[in-house]
Amino acid sequence: MRSRPNLDLRAKSHLSYFAYACHRFSGLLLACFIPLHFLMLSQSLRGAKGFQQSLTLTDMWVFKFGEWALVILLAIHLAGGVRLLMIEFGPWRGLRKGWIQLSILFAIICGLLFLFFAN
Repeated sequence: MRSRPNLDLRAKSHLSYFAYACHRFSGLLLACFIPLHFLMLSQSLRGAKGFQQSLTLTDMWVFKFGEWALVILLAIHLAGGVRLLMIEFGPWRGLRKGWIQLSILFAIICGLLFLFFAN
């Protein structure tokens, strides 16, 4: 078996490596969010009072920031996944810098729209 090649600084400073790292990091953070989400939803099984108490926590600024961060993470992960699918299954070859930039722009627009409509 051959070992994995070592990536030098030039490879790690490329925009495609940044897109790869963002996709992996957003996936890990979303995986950490899912148990917390299920914990919050499980409060509804204890009755309306328990669920209402857990909902009052969501009025704190930390949770509002967390909701915004969740939207950003979902947009980053979605855009990165679509980019990967296009690279893997498309008829073209090589990495496309424009797709990475479009993915970043998509995530920023999703976050700004969430902030705008969050009232």
